[in-house]
Amino acid sequence: MMVIVVENAPPRLRGRLSLWLSEIRAGVYVGVFSHRTRERIWVEVVQMLGDGSAAMAWSSATDSGFEFETAGPNRRLAVDFDGLTLVKFDAPS
Repeated sequence: MMVIVVENAPPRLRGRLSLWLSEIRAGVYVGVFSHRTRERIWVEVVQMLGDGSAAMAWSSATDSGFEFETAGPNRRLAVDFDGLTLVKFDAPS
């Protein structure tokens, strides 16, 4: 399973995501896709994001059970801590 959350995304991107995924709340999209398809969707999200921000999480065989990526302005940073991915807050600018 994968989840994509977008904020301040252009309508064009939101419409594009709706083609592949189910929008269960405003800006929250879910679906089940292969690794290759997930990467293709993420490339399009990053290309069409503009000034918005996005996060994608998906099921994975890690200690936490998932992995994630982010794009756009974001105060949350992924940090590897002995194989476990934790989230660190960046200082406000």
